[in-house]
Amino acid sequence: MCGIAGFYGSFEPSLLSDMNLAQAHRGPDDSGVWYDKICRVGLAHQRLSIRDLSSAGHQPLFSKRKDVSIIYNGEIYNTEDFYDELVMDGYHFTGSSDTEIILNLYLKYGFEILSKLNGIFAFAIWDSRNKQLFLARDGMGVKPLYYSETSKGFIFASEIKSLLKESSVSRKINPVALASHITYLWSPAPSTMLKSVHKLEPGSAMIIQEGRIDKKWLFYTPTLLQHIPDISVNNAKIAVRNSVKTAVERQMVADVPVGTFLSGGLDSSAIAAFAKDMVGNERLKCFTISIDDKTSKKEGIVTDLPYAKRVADHLDVDLLTIHVGPEMADELTTMIYHLDEPQADPAALNTLFISRLAREHEIKVLLSGAGGDDIFSGYRRHRALMMEKYWSYFPLSIRKVISATAKRLPSSPASFRRIAKAFRYADLDGDSRIASYFNWLDPNTANNLLSTDLRAELPSINPLEQSLADVPDNIPDLNRMLYLEQKHYLADHNLNYTDKMSMAAGIEVRVPLLDPDLVELAAQLPIQYKQRGKEGKWIFKKAMEGILPDDVIYRPKTGFGAPIRAWIHGPLKTLVWDILSESSINKRKWFDSEAVTKLINQDKAGKTDASYSIFALLCIELWARIFIDNYTVKK
Repeated sequence: MCGIAGFYGSFEPSLLSDMNLAQAHRGPDDSGVWYDKICRVGLAHQRLSIRDLSSAGHQPLFSKRKDVSIIYNGEIYNTEDFYDELVMDGYHFTGSSDTEIILNLYLKYGFEILSKLNGIFAFAIWDSRNKQLFLARDGMGVKPLYYSETSKGFIFASEIKSLLKESSVSRKINPVALASHITYLWSPAPSTMLKSVHKLEPGSAMIIQEGRIDKKWLFYTPTLLQHIPDISVNNAKIAVRNSVKTAVERQMVADVPVGTFLSGGLDSSAIAAFAKDMVGNERLKCFTISIDDKTSKKEGIVTDLPYAKRVADHLDVDLLTIHVGPEMADELTTMIYHLDEPQADPAALNTLFISRLAREHEIKVLLSGAGGDDIFSGYRRHRALMMEKYWSYFPLSIRKVISATAKRLPSSPASFRRIAKAFRYADLDGDSRIASYFNWLDPNTANNLLSTDLRAELPSINPLEQSLADVPDNIPDLNRMLYLEQKHYLADHNLNYTDKMSMAAGIEVRVPLLDPDLVELAAQLPIQYKQRGKEGKWIFKKAMEGILPDDVIYRPKTGFGAPIRAWIHGPLKTLVWDILSESSINKRKWFDSEAVTKLINQDKAGKTDASYSIFALLCIELWARIFIDNYTVKK
């Protein structure tokens, strides 16, 4: 919906306009800044008008007494639950935006509003009555929020590039995030590439007083327990179907046209099916991408376009397609600029191109199927984890042999890579084993790519294992993995690129499958309803029978990406050897140039599958040139 920024401390008031300008793409419809010179608090807002397109939606928005103000990015879907109540209690409204709902709920309930909101949000509320700045981010982390404590005070924004308009925000690199981006291709919250900049974790809130963090707390954490193990298949199927339908209905609320992503996979197809019934006499516009590259199939990337067409014909909706080829790699620097973080996932480019296409067709809101795999168990690693029952009881000596054999498998074909990934950490146990499924590169290898000085700063336990330490021992392994999916992979990876790439095109993306009620229902279902043998998302698939074609529901799982391995050895080959050259690496002093060269050569020889990690190194260096060296980027 928007971009927010602000500070509390001895910053220059002109900084607010600079911060707004840096993330103007997030809200091209309106802009606002406000500064209190006595309290030294400033708020800035860029608006993408979705609900209440009038000037009443202008932000910062102030209470009737002008003593409380809010800036807000997101959408609240249960506003109808509160409007009449607030009016009856005498609270003031000048328009119909959900921003006013949040403001008045805060005036009535204070911090308790966090348990009442169903939506996606990041907001900041300045309360002059007690000189407090109150920040919060939605439970699933759909909307981003970054912050930094500097010598001048506290500063925050929707995007890192906005924070970097302030010179007191240190540019010192964070080795934990650096290693994570090579290992996972993304960095778990709260870490970012800069030591001084942090992500406010999903489901977190904080209070700032006198320019410093006074209090920080979690108000939401992923649900882990199974509360209804005896529910019948039929009842579970009906509950899932109704919950998905309700979630889509909630998120269709807008004063602008709403469209959907449509890859032809189960998640996006289910969203389109229910959205189609809610557009009235209008035809639903759905958007997809076709990557025209002969090498995609070799990498296990199957074109989704035939399935997308199949669903569109079945539902009788409009399907608009953007066709791209290897030239999409030319937008790599644009991707990294908008991501704020060097995420090495070409799926971000897919989202950018689709969002641009939607905007060309006067769509401002897109519904996404993101989250289905993360709550219902849809990734290959979930299946691999459940298959451990057939071999995990082997003694350690045998598992070490299995691990060693897997590591020696060639990187081609794709089936060998998947086998190797499933078994290369067979010698690990417990949470170490669960966390290993998120590795694209062995953590030890990744750590050894760093320079000696940075390597010395790394903690003894990796971030994902650290997160699992908070999970009770009696939680089943699959639910432990789903906890990591929801707490980190979803927010720090999928939702980050979905938000940043769509907002770069002036599009808001909503995620019905992450509706809190649906997420809670999925968490309560028995494990065998999520992963049944080889079939992931089993109960979701059963729920959609009769609504979608069976050949769409039960199609093999495919990736939403691009042929990175082919790019590394083709269109990006020269760029790799230039940017990751010994002289370039030694100049930056973040990596060991010999280790990087060795990794590139091993990947070239097919001795290891490191293309994505090489791509990560490439993205990191491009990120550094943009955000550290201030290179100009085509936006």
